[in-house]
Amino acid sequence: MDREFLIDLFADFGPVTIRRMFSGYGISADGTNFALALRAGLYFRTDEVTIPQYEAEGSAPFQYQTRAKTVTVNSYWQLPARLFDDTEELGVWARAALAAAQRAALKKRPKARKAAKAAVKKKAAPAKVATKPARKAKPKR
Repeated sequence: MDREFLIDLFADFGPVTIRRMFSGYGISADGTNFALALRAGLYFRTDEVTIPQYEAEGSAPFQYQTRAKTVTVNSYWQLPARLFDDTEELGVWARAALAAAQRAALKKRPKARKAAKAAVKKKAAPAKVATKPARKAKPKR
């Protein structure tokens, strides 16, 4: 898939940002990445809300091969081929993928807040003074 094809494909969805990524493109809207266009196809961001829709279409999650194993990425599923001919319905699926990506981003934020709070607590804690351990007396001969 080339860049111009992707721009035309998302015409009914609205403006998207397309950036080179891995062996293809990352597709985002409003600063949120929601799709991957790779050699193997077009993958949309999914979650527990949207995965059943992909399963009903017979789609599969994104997979890639390492030297040791096959890795499955359950957060991105392949877009059903029939949607390439229906950009209006593709736009509906793209909006659902963007919503899934936004929900995932919201789930990540509390962890960042917890880390920030822990860092503040760490700074506020009194510094520990390092002391040398006492030397043991050598036995006399």
